[in-house]
Amino acid sequence: MKPPNFDQEDKLKLQGYELIAGIDEAGRGALAGPVVAGAVILPHPVSLPWFKLVRDSKEISPKKREFLFNLISKEAVAVGTGVVLPQVIDAINIFKATQLAMKQAIEKLPKQPQFLLIDRLTLPQCPIPQLGITRGDKSCLSIACASIVAKVTRDHIMEELDRVYPGYGLAKHKGYGTKEHISCLQQLGHSPIHRLSFAPVRTVIASHISSPLKGED
Repeated sequence: MKPPNFDQEDKLKLQGYELIAGIDEAGRGALAGPVVAGAVILPHPVSLPWFKLVRDSKEISPKKREFLFNLISKEAVAVGTGVVLPQVIDAINIFKATQLAMKQAIEKLPKQPQFLLIDRLTLPQCPIPQLGITRGDKSCLSIACASIVAKVTRDHIMEELDRVYPGYGLAKHKGYGTKEHISCLQQLGHSPIHRLSFAPVRTVIASHISSPLKGED
């Protein structure tokens, strides 16, 4: 597959848009921790040499993500992040929580974007012109950069939460539903940062509730 490019941004520049933000999220499918969104406005024209290294965050190593995260944070026109906690995810559902995190990321941009390029989703509650792009993190450079910002920001959060809630291996699997994570959940029960509305967590909670009853039979 071709690396992410600036084609979408170039088309919008020709239409008169100057500040174009790419937006993506990380942690949507995790069982624990927040969902995090990144918003990035890149300079135009795209002449920075490290741009050619950018890929969807899931396709590059943690070390390269950190390297690119630092460059994006330093050399992008603007960077914003949004963080929505597990309790809010449980209250409003993960789809709405993802939209909320994206809206927060846009609001935290130091410069107001004129157009939004969003991976998969759209934000009906946001009045800024926008386009949702399927697999946008693989094709659109601004969205790919936003995916790196969201992923690295969330990874840092999960590493810190691992110190607060030890025993689950959060620093390793970042809250996703790995076999190790499920095993730790079954042994320890859920923590305050687990998403109680997600089926694997609900199953563990139900088994912990029912197990004393089984012992009485």
